[in-house]
Amino acid sequence: MPTPANSEVTTFTRDVLGRYICNGLDEALKSTDKSIRSDARDFDIIIIGGGTFGPAVAQQLFANDLTHNHRILVLEGGPFVIPEHVQNMPQLGLNNDGAKLENGQLKTISNLRAINQDTVARKEVWGLAWHSQLGFPGLAYCLGGRSLYWGGWSPRLLDAEMPASQWPAAVVNDLKAQYFDEASEQIGVDATNDFIHGNLHQALRKQLLDGINGHQVSHIVPLAELPLTSKIPEGATEAEAKLEAPLAVQSQVDRAGFFPFNKFSAIQLLIKAARAAAQESNFDDFKKRLMVVPNCHVIRLDRQAGHVTQIQTNQGPITVPADGKVIIALGTIESIRLALLSFQGIPNYNLIGQNVMAHLRSNFDIRIPREALQHLVEDEADEELQASALFVKGRFTRSDGSVGHFHQQITASGLGFMDANSEAELFRKVPDIDDFEVFRNADDGAVVITIRGIGEMVPTNPLSSVNLHGELDEYGAQRAVVSITADDPRDSDLWDAMDQNALDIANVLAGGQPFEIVGGQRRDGLGTTHHESGGLQMGDNAATSVTNPDGRFWHVDNAYVAGPALFPTIGSPNPMLTGIALTRRLADHLIPKPVTTTVEPGFELIFDGLSANRWRMSKIQNQPPHISNPGNATIFGGTLEMIPGNDLGLFWYTEPMPADFILKLEWLRFRHEDNSGVFVRFPHPDSKGYNNTAWVAVHFGFEVQIDELGAPDGLGIHRTGAIYNESSQTLTLQPANPAGQWNDFEIRVQGQTYTVFLNGVQVTTFTNTDPNRGLPSTPAAPSYIGLQTYPGSRMAFRNIRYQAL
Repeated sequence: MPTPANSEVTTFTRDVLGRYICNGLDEALKSTDKSIRSDARDFDIIIIGGGTFGPAVAQQLFANDLTHNHRILVLEGGPFVIPEHVQNMPQLGLNNDGAKLENGQLKTISNLRAINQDTVARKEVWGLAWHSQLGFPGLAYCLGGRSLYWGGWSPRLLDAEMPASQWPAAVVNDLKAQYFDEASEQIGVDATNDFIHGNLHQALRKQLLDGINGHQVSHIVPLAELPLTSKIPEGATEAEAKLEAPLAVQSQVDRAGFFPFNKFSAIQLLIKAARAAAQESNFDDFKKRLMVVPNCHVIRLDRQAGHVTQIQTNQGPITVPADGKVIIALGTIESIRLALLSFQGIPNYNLIGQNVMAHLRSNFDIRIPREALQHLVEDEADEELQASALFVKGRFTRSDGSVGHFHQQITASGLGFMDANSEAELFRKVPDIDDFEVFRNADDGAVVITIRGIGEMVPTNPLSSVNLHGELDEYGAQRAVVSITADDPRDSDLWDAMDQNALDIANVLAGGQPFEIVGGQRRDGLGTTHHESGGLQMGDNAATSVTNPDGRFWHVDNAYVAGPALFPTIGSPNPMLTGIALTRRLADHLIPKPVTTTVEPGFELIFDGLSANRWRMSKIQNQPPHISNPGNATIFGGTLEMIPGNDLGLFWYTEPMPADFILKLEWLRFRHEDNSGVFVRFPHPDSKGYNNTAWVAVHFGFEVQIDELGAPDGLGIHRTGAIYNESSQTLTLQPANPAGQWNDFEIRVQGQTYTVFLNGVQVTTFTNTDPNRGLPSTPAAPSYIGLQTYPGSRMAFRNIRYQAL
C-alpha cells in the first residue's frame, strides 16, 4: 500500500509529527527513479539505525553538505513515538524497561517467551532481540532510541583510558583537538551545570571536597589531574567545579529569546535535519537531501567481493549505488549481528563480535539526616525540594600492574516535602529516571543519596563476545547470542575498589554519622547498563581490529560503523559523548568541509554553490490561485536550481550591480525544451507596484534568453543567447550544448551596448536606444541582475560572478 500523502488520523490523534518527519520506503525509492524524473538522484549515504548515533551522523552529514551534493537515507526498525527526551515531557510513564521481569526473573527471550511477551513491545517500544544468560533491558525500537531515556551523564575519556596500544593515534588526537569539544557543545555538557543548584548542592559539594582533601576517599584520581571541561559555576572553586556532574542538560541559553532543549536526545537532531531537508526542497521528495524511513528493519547487507551492493529489508531490497556508502548505526549488539550476517568470508571475520565490553555497575542508596550536612546554610528556600548531582573519578592499580578506571555518579534529593508537584519536578531533575522511585523517599528531615559506580572492564576477554545463535528471528535471520562476563580477577578487583570508594564517599557525606542503607542488592547485572561497547573495534592493523581509524570495515570498502561498537576499550565514561564525537569525525571524513571556490582575478563570486543568502524570489499578490506562485530556487549539488511555479518568477541578486560589468555564469537545462533567461539592469522589483514583481525585470531591464526552441515562433530574437525580442541586435547564434550538459554565458554590459558569448563564441551584440530601460546602476537608482523561473521548465545555474568595468 502506498504511503498516504497526508497525516493519518487514529482514534485519538492526527499523526502530524510522524508525517512531517518521516517518509515511506516507497516514497524514498520513487524519488530515485530516473524514469519518472530525469533529475532523480540515488541516496549515496544510507544509515542503518535511527536510534542514537544514526540521527547524530545523519544530521552532521546533512550540515556538512553545503554544496548539496549528497542524499542521505536513514532506516529505522521502529516507529516515530515521541519528539524529545521523556524527562523533557510530563510524566507519561514511558520509562526504561528494566533487565528483570515483574516476576523477578531475568529479562531474557526464553523468560519473555514463557509469559508470551517475547513479541510484545514493553512500555510501548522496548524489545529484546538476542539470547543471553544475562538479563537485558533490550532496545527502544523507535526513532531516537535509547537517547530518549538515557541519564545524561557525559564525562570524557581520560588519556589513560585511550591507551596507545589499542586506540589509533589519529583518532585520539582528533578527539582531543576537536571532537570531544564539539560533542560536548552539541549535547550540552560543556555548559555550567546550572539547572542543579541551591543550598543542598553546595553543601554536599563542599563536604565531598573536604573529604577528598582530607584523604578520606580511597582510589581517587587527584582533582589536579582532571581536565576542567566546563565553566566554573558562580561561587565555586576550580576544584569544586571538577566535582560537578557532567550532564547533557541545558536549562539556560546565552541568546535572548531562545529556549534551551533541556536533556539531549538524538531525535531533536533528526527532526531538525528532516524538516530542513523538506523546506529547502520546497517539499519535493526528488530534491530532499535527507529522508527518514521508520518501521524498516534491515535484515542483511549483500555484497560483491568487498563492496556492499544491496540492503535487504522487511520491506524489500534497497540498491546501493556504485559510489554509495552504508553506515551501520544500530545498538552495539545488533550492529555486530548485522556484520556477522553480512560479511562472512572476509579475512578478519573471526574478529567480529570479539572484545565486547560492558560496564561494572553498583548502586549504593543511602538516607542521611539533615544534620549530617556540615555546610548547609538554612534558608526559607529549603522548604522546596532540592536536588544535587556530583561526580568523582577513581582509578585502581590491578594485581598485574594495569590501571583501571571508574567513576561515581552521585545524585541526591531532599530538604522539601514530597507532593505531586515536587514529584514532577524531581522526575525532570534526577539524571537517571530508573532511580526515581528511590528519591521519593526524601522528605524535609532527610536526604536520599544514590552513589552509582561505573567501572571499566578489561578488553579482549575471550569469554565476552557476540555470536550468531541457531534460532531465526521473525525475518528469517539468525539471532545473536551474547556472553559478557566479569570473571577475570582484574574486573573483580576493580569492582571491589569501586565499591569501597562509594562507601568512603557515603561516610564523608554522612559526616561520620550513622546512615540508613536504602534498597538491597548493590551490584547490577552486566546486561543492565545499556553501555555495551566494542565488537567492531577500530584500530591501525587489520589483523587485530575490525574497522580502520575512520570506522570503515577493513575489507568492505563502503561499509562504516557509528557508535560504541567501535571502541577498542571502554573506559568508565558512559559511551554517549565519545560516540557522538566519533560520529562527527566520521561525518567530516565522508563529507569534508567544502573548499572555497576561486574565480578569475578581478571577478567577484555572487553564487558559490554553498549559499544563496543574498538572493530573493520575486513576489506575487492579488492574482488568482492558478497564477499565484512564482516558483522557488534551491541549492542542489552545488548548483542553484530553478523550481518553476505557475507564473513567471525572478530569482534576483539583492546587491546592486556596478554601472558597467561583465557577468559570467554556467547554466544547464534538463530537457531540450526548457526555458529560462538571465535579466540584467532592472530596478528593484518592488519599486513599481506590480502584482507580479518579476515583470519589472521584463519591462525595465533586458533578458538574455535561454530557449533552444525560440518560442513562440522560432525566431532568432527568441532563441538562446539573444536579447529577448529586440529586433535591432546583430545575431550570430549557435546551438547550446545538449540538455544535461553545462553551458557558459558571458554577458558584457557597457554603456548601452550588450554583448553575449555562448560557450566562448559571440552570439549577439545589441545597442539600446530606449531611455526607460536598462539604465546603468547609480547609488540613487541601483540596478540588479536575476534568473528567470518559467512555468514547466527546470534550469540550474552555477559559478555566477561579475567584474566591474
